[in-house]
Amino acid sequence: MKDLIVQKYGGSSVGDIEKIQNVAKRIIKTKKSGKNVVVVVSAMGNTTDELIKMAYSISDRPIERELDALLSTGEQISISLLAIAIENMGHEVISLTGAQCGIITSNKHFKARINEINTQRLESELSQGKIVIVAGFQGINKENDITTLGRGGSDTTAVALAAALKAELCQIFTDVEGVYTADPRIVPDAKLISEISYDEILELASLGVKVLHPRAVELAGNHKVPIEVRSSFTENKGTLIKEEVKMEKVLIRGISLDENIGKISVLEVPDKPGIAFKLFSSLAEADIHVDMIVQNVNRQSVNDITFTVALDELQDAIEVAQKFAFEVDAQKVLYDRGVSKLSVVGSGVVANAEVASKFFETLFQLGINIQMISTSEIKISCIIDKDRGKEAMKFMHQKFNM
Repeated sequence: MKDLIVQKYGGSSVGDIEKIQNVAKRIIKTKKSGKNVVVVVSAMGNTTDELIKMAYSISDRPIERELDALLSTGEQISISLLAIAIENMGHEVISLTGAQCGIITSNKHFKARINEINTQRLESELSQGKIVIVAGFQGINKENDITTLGRGGSDTTAVALAAALKAELCQIFTDVEGVYTADPRIVPDAKLISEISYDEILELASLGVKVLHPRAVELAGNHKVPIEVRSSFTENKGTLIKEEVKMEKVLIRGISLDENIGKISVLEVPDKPGIAFKLFSSLAEADIHVDMIVQNVNRQSVNDITFTVALDELQDAIEVAQKFAFEVDAQKVLYDRGVSKLSVVGSGVVANAEVASKFFETLFQLGINIQMISTSEIKISCIIDKDRGKEAMKFMHQKFNM
């Protein structure tokens, strides 16, 4: 749609009434510039966490259908308050839930995927000159049950709407200025990146950079939706994410540290064809995303298989691994919550041996043991002890003169 901008505001941006009113002013300013505006909003502050806490205070395993119905209310509060604020400032506005704006998802509660978006209602409201406020993080399945999209759901909603409506830009407003070469809370001299490619930000996002969720980035790349990451508290330009970026003489674009992971090892697994398939197909059936995988070849026709998962999926993954170990007569299952993943990302990684040399030299100089290693064309990642992660990140940033 011509002259359409999709804006997304996270929970910290709408954390209280004053912030909601400030967001309303920013939206109105965009509208006055001649743009049509669709706004995606997250729940206020820590609302989602509080709702989850209440559910788990009643049950150790809340019914996922009811949990989705509960969690969706957080965004509905935000969109209604924001719409009231905008209307009070003299502008036509309407708030819509995920279901009302035509977001149809898969049946998987708590981790639903967007299957399609019926844009008829959105286009109708926009044609009347209204600002449209949409509840992020949610949709509706074919059974008309409310579903939620899991981590980063509001980012995914915003990008999906931008793609479906053919918006000229998707702006993600958050509590940071944009994408940095490292987490500025850990590395004070980290630099703001003005432009970055879809591939690079996808690697950084999947490696723990929390500015954008990987699903949203992947969706943007597939549909060529330009994304601008900006602070909701300043007027400064942030980071533009697009297909092609000029990066002459830039070896490393960013360093990430992911502390939200756990490591699982299945020891002395029989060395037979199909064994690894049995384990990882079981994890897939449980909808558990596996990140890094290492298989160590041992003596006497047995192997050790080690892999990493997100911390919030660790317990489920342990249960799957233990069942697998029992079925194949493996020795035992070990797990570790005290690890983190340190990564460097950049187009120069694969083409320049100096990158790997500096990366491993830094860890050697710090006396940090490497537990697992993973590489791709634009990244090097390793698993190290969590209590050494921040220290390693700071020294790595210095080592690459970022």
